[in-house]
Amino acid sequence: MADSDSNPPPPPVTVTVTHSETANPDVPALALATEAEPLRDNTAKDLPPSPPLPQPEQPAPEEDTSASEAVQADTCQPEQEKDVVAVAEQNPNPTPQEQERSDKLPQNRVSFKEESNRVSDLSDSEKASLEEFKKLLADSIKEDVSIWGVPLLKDERTDVILLKFLRARDFKVKDAFAMINNTLRWRKDFNIDALLDDDLGDDMDKVVFMHGHSREGHPVCYNVYGEFQNKDLYDKTFSTEEKRNNFLRWRIQFLERSIRKLDFTPGGINTIFQVNDLKNSPGPAKRELRLATKQALQLLQDNYPEFVAKQVFINAPWWYLAFYTMISPFMTQRTKSKLVFAGPSRSPDILFKYISPEQVPIQYGGLSVDFCDCNPDFSMSDPVTEIPLKPTTKQTVEIAIYEKCIIVWELRVVGWEVSYSAEFKPDAKDGYAVIIQKATKMSPTDEPVVSNSFKVSDLGKLLLTIDNSTLKKKRLLYRFKIKPYSD
Repeated sequence: MADSDSNPPPPPVTVTVTHSETANPDVPALALATEAEPLRDNTAKDLPPSPPLPQPEQPAPEEDTSASEAVQADTCQPEQEKDVVAVAEQNPNPTPQEQERSDKLPQNRVSFKEESNRVSDLSDSEKASLEEFKKLLADSIKEDVSIWGVPLLKDERTDVILLKFLRARDFKVKDAFAMINNTLRWRKDFNIDALLDDDLGDDMDKVVFMHGHSREGHPVCYNVYGEFQNKDLYDKTFSTEEKRNNFLRWRIQFLERSIRKLDFTPGGINTIFQVNDLKNSPGPAKRELRLATKQALQLLQDNYPEFVAKQVFINAPWWYLAFYTMISPFMTQRTKSKLVFAGPSRSPDILFKYISPEQVPIQYGGLSVDFCDCNPDFSMSDPVTEIPLKPTTKQTVEIAIYEKCIIVWELRVVGWEVSYSAEFKPDAKDGYAVIIQKATKMSPTDEPVVSNSFKVSDLGKLLLTIDNSTLKKKRLLYRFKIKPYSD
């Protein structure tokens, strides 16, 4: 047996992190004087109903149901007195006509806030509706019935389930009762319980997947519509009615499995945060996809009420905003209050508003690569520090280390177009600075994340420097970890 002292615990390393920002002396004074505004968070802006915009030259976007399924999924919900939220991020290089259209879109700063599922927080009329709903259900159910893994009328989780149906029908008890009866009947006919155990393959794993949690704790579901540009996958999924039915079964199975991981106790997280990637989204010419998504949409509307906490659309083309404006009058305020739109240039910033960078997949600007073995030092549980990078400035992260150790770190600037360098400066007067990474211009085609480590044998400071010589605002993400020192 090895000696107990052969694997000593990590040393009590103390680090101090500071950030310093300096102007880039190589940039003309005029550029500094006209510095762009600090990073702004546009996620609290809205797109209330407005007259339809002129149609762009692209194919009629209102038929692109592949990208609009999530937008319309809640439109059957009743109107409620809530303000609207939707972030509009237009084409980064719009034509004057496009810019004029975008400038006319009214916006406000109020977002949807989920209601409490605790009975004590309900109004008197809502409590009365809930009790009436439970009585109707108790009188009609003659055997044990479960929905989403929750046995009805057995414990307080039933209240959370029933409140979803009530809110979907504006607390009209008879309407909610009819809705849940139809849902229970459909679930039995669709044989949901058996569907959960079916092996439907993994062809769609890159199309729809769960990854991480939002800042408020909601599980995040990513819908990547551009994957259907793959002709083989498209034909395999939608080319015949049988294949479209299999797709529908797969989509329902995925949703059911995800829902059963939610917490239906009062106060628990029982909704999902949806991210819809519209990059390369198939157009309206894909008839088979329209048929499949229309059918799926109807089932989701009828049988899965109030399961969306927020709908974020990233990489949205400018014409998609025209589509949104046209369907906006047909959507409830409650539905619209859950929508957020962002174009390619703003998509990472919008995601970081709602999801911390360590939870965002690397392909969407974050640092999460938990689905592979290429990142053994960090996981989604290791927090990331975010620093805004102003145009034409240098930002230095200074990590002072007071014990011998091995320090590992990773960082990225979304889109790069900056210079990055790393060095270690010993505290000793006669110590020589060690260049870990010489100043290197990082291009958008470089690896998105830089990872490195350094063995600290002499106390000193690790300096990570980002030189943003562009006139664009950037965002630095980094994190580090201390490991035991070994000779």
